[in-house]
Amino acid sequence: MGRALGATLWLAAFACRPTGEGGAPSGFSLLFFDHSPVATVAGRSWAPLPDSSRLVAFDPQLRVVRTLTDPRLNTPVAVASYSGRALLVTEFTGAGLVVDTAGTVLREWPGPFTASLYATGGGHVLASRSPYFVQPLAPESPTAPLVQLLDSAGRPTDGLGQLHVPDSPFLLGPTNAGALAADSSGSFYYAPLARDEISKYDRSGRRLWTTRRGLRAHETDPVFLPARGGRLPLALAVVNVALAVGPDGRLYALGSEDSAATRLRVDVLDPASGKIIQTRRLAPKETVVAVDNRGRLALFDGDSLLEAAGPARREPFAPAFALPDLQGDTVRLGRFAGKVTLVNFWASWCDPCREEFPHMANLYREFGRKDFEIAAISDDVDAGKMRAFVAQFRPPFPILVGGGRMKATYHYRGLPYSVLLDRRGRIIERIFGFGGAAEFQQLHNTIAEEVRAP
Repeated sequence: MGRALGATLWLAAFACRPTGEGGAPSGFSLLFFDHSPVATVAGRSWAPLPDSSRLVAFDPQLRVVRTLTDPRLNTPVAVASYSGRALLVTEFTGAGLVVDTAGTVLREWPGPFTASLYATGGGHVLASRSPYFVQPLAPESPTAPLVQLLDSAGRPTDGLGQLHVPDSPFLLGPTNAGALAADSSGSFYYAPLARDEISKYDRSGRRLWTTRRGLRAHETDPVFLPARGGRLPLALAVVNVALAVGPDGRLYALGSEDSAATRLRVDVLDPASGKIIQTRRLAPKETVVAVDNRGRLALFDGDSLLEAAGPARREPFAPAFALPDLQGDTVRLGRFAGKVTLVNFWASWCDPCREEFPHMANLYREFGRKDFEIAAISDDVDAGKMRAFVAQFRPPFPILVGGGRMKATYHYRGLPYSVLLDRRGRIIERIFGFGGAAEFQQLHNTIAEEVRAP
C-alpha cells in the first residue's frame, strides 16, 4: 500500500496551471482529485486517496491542512458533504461511511446495490451503482430503480429513475453503473459509465434533460467476451468518470475520450438546459480539477500538491494489545518496541489469509529478529480451527489469540488486514487484503528502508 503525503505549496501548483485563463488564481475549490469527486465542507476541499487509504483536506490556497485515516477508510473513492458539517465517503466496495472533519466515524452502512456510489444535495442522500467497482452477473431486476433515495442511516426509502435495459440481464449492473451528483434543490445528475449521456432528474426522479457530447462514433453497451480460463471477461468502454456540482451551481463532468480513461476532459454544463458551456482537455499530469473564486477552471498536478508537503505525521497504533499466545502467555505490544513490526489479523476461514501466510513466513526469514517482527493475531472464534490452521502452515512467527473480538476493537472491514509499525510503534502503512507477490516485494522494500533509518 502507498502512504499519503501531507501539506503545502500553491505556488508550484499555480505553475502547473494551463495559461489562458487570465489573472492570478485564488480561493480554489476542488471538484475532482484524480478520478474521484471531492467535497467542500467548512471552506476545505476533502479529497479521497484510495491508494493510501486516507482523506486529505486542502484549504483555498491548496495547502494540505489535514489528513484523516481510519481502518474503515480502506479504499475511499468519493467524498460528498453530509449535512454540511461531515463527510459521506464512498468505499470502493460500496460501503458508505460518515466521518466528521476530526476523523470520528459517525455511522456506516453497506449500501443498496452490489457496490454503491453516494451523493448528497437538497437534504437527500442518493446512491447509484458504483462506476468504480463494476460487477457483472450480480442479480438485478429490470424494474429496479436507477437511483436509490436513502435515509440518514443509509436505508433505502424510495427508488428514482428507470434503468437502461441491455440485451443480457446479467449486464444490468455494468450498463447502469454511473457517476452521480446532486444540487441544493434535490435534483440529481447521472452519467452512465459506458454511454455518452449526462442527464438531469428532478427530486421525484423525472428526467429533465439529456446531453450527449459525440465522444464515440459507434457506442455499444458492455458485453461479455469469450471465456478465458474459466473467467468471463467484460468489454466496457469508459465514457463518464465523475460528476460534481460546483460552488457556482454549474455541473462539471469528468469524461474520457478513449475507452481506457487515459485522455480525460472536463465539460461545464448549464444546469438549467444541459448546454455545454466550456470544455477543457487534461494533460497527462493534470489530475486535479478546481474552480477559483471567479468561477474559472484550473487544472493541477495532484502528485505535486501532495509531494510538496512531505510525509504525513505517523500516528501510534491503538489500542495496544495484550493477548495470549498459543501457550497461554500474555504478549503485549510493548514487547515489539524497537523493532519494525507487522501486526497481521487473520482467520482460519479466510482464503486470502491462507494465500498470504507463506509470503509472511518468507518475509519473516528475510530480516533478523533484532530489526523485524510479525505478530499474527487470529480472529477465530473456534480455537480448534485456529490450531488446525497453525498446524498446517507452521508459521515461524508468533501467533496471538484474538478470540473473535478483534474486528470490534480495530474496526477493519475484512481479512486479512495488516498494519506495519516503525520502531516507535507508529503506523507506517495499513494493508487491506492480500495483494500477491508484488505487494510483498513492495512491503519488503518498505521494511528494508525502515530498518536502515536512524
